[in-house]
Amino acid sequence: MMDFLRRNPYWAVCIAAILAVSAYWGLWAHDRYVSRAIVVLESPQIAAPEISFSSMLTGSNASHELLLLREHLLSVDMLIKAQQELDLRSHYSQNGDWISRLRDADAPIETLHRYYRKRVNVDMDEYAGVLHIQVQAYDPEYAYRFVQLLLEAGERHMNEMGQRLAQEQVGFLEQQMERLSERLDAARVDLLDFQNLHGLVSPTQTVDSLNQVVATLEGELARLQARRSALASFQSAQSAEMVRTESEIRALREQIEQERERLAQAAGDSLNRISAEYQTLELRAEFAQRTYEGALTALENTRIEAARTLKQVSILQSASVPEYATEPRRLYNASVFAIIALFATFILNMIILIIRDHRN
Repeated sequence: MMDFLRRNPYWAVCIAAILAVSAYWGLWAHDRYVSRAIVVLESPQIAAPEISFSSMLTGSNASHELLLLREHLLSVDMLIKAQQELDLRSHYSQNGDWISRLRDADAPIETLHRYYRKRVNVDMDEYAGVLHIQVQAYDPEYAYRFVQLLLEAGERHMNEMGQRLAQEQVGFLEQQMERLSERLDAARVDLLDFQNLHGLVSPTQTVDSLNQVVATLEGELARLQARRSALASFQSAQSAEMVRTESEIRALREQIEQERERLAQAAGDSLNRISAEYQTLELRAEFAQRTYEGALTALENTRIEAARTLKQVSILQSASVPEYATEPRRLYNASVFAIIALFATFILNMIILIIRDHRN
């Protein structure tokens, strides 16, 4: 055996490495306690959500929000908050073996963040729509408090992020509501002033009434003209009935002319001019009313949506206080390293044998 190792020193190096790594995992590596929690994001269902074909293709909004929560929990901002409340640098630099601990308590934030990502693991189960949170620490109580901090800070961050956007939208719509309300009041005042100025509640209705009067008078005129033609066939133009009929015809024509002049005269406050101005003011008032109603509906919908943006981190499995260390997985790590080392050494041995055969 010793001769074989002297002839093949790389096998000796492989065995020595396996023994050293196994000794590290078995004797030197310090225990790490793992606290776990499983959470899901929920929001109040104030309005029934609409299911569209596009949402089925792109995925639900809940999955997107879970991803945002995951990224925040693993972010530098979360690291800074944890450092302020739990003093990560002291815990991870003063505990653990030389290899697994944070070697420099004053390490820059980039180095500390890389170490943070090794000790904090947040995985998303897309099928179930939940987050699995795991924290490794050298003290079980510290690991538990770390997970509790992640849960509380994550929920607070999601609420602040959603509420900030919702409040900006509500504030913008409230400003628009004030402007549209002033615009509606001004349109109504203009309409009332116009009605008071001309003494007409609705000029368009007055025009319609006058048109009906003119139509009635023209019908009466046509009847009298027909009667005059009939009388002319057997009475003279000087007869009393013919004279009376002619007088009635002239009176109807004058009345029709007067009514038509009221409807449309060349100058002055004719009803058609008044009606056109009134219709313009009325359309402006109706448009302002519809715009105001639309903005009011949008404001109420936005307020409801703002309430729906409130997120609650519902805990499916609360943060656990570990009773024994589950990390590192000593036998597993040593076995995996031994298999990889033996496999790599075997490949190296085959390469060396091939080279020797070619030389011979």
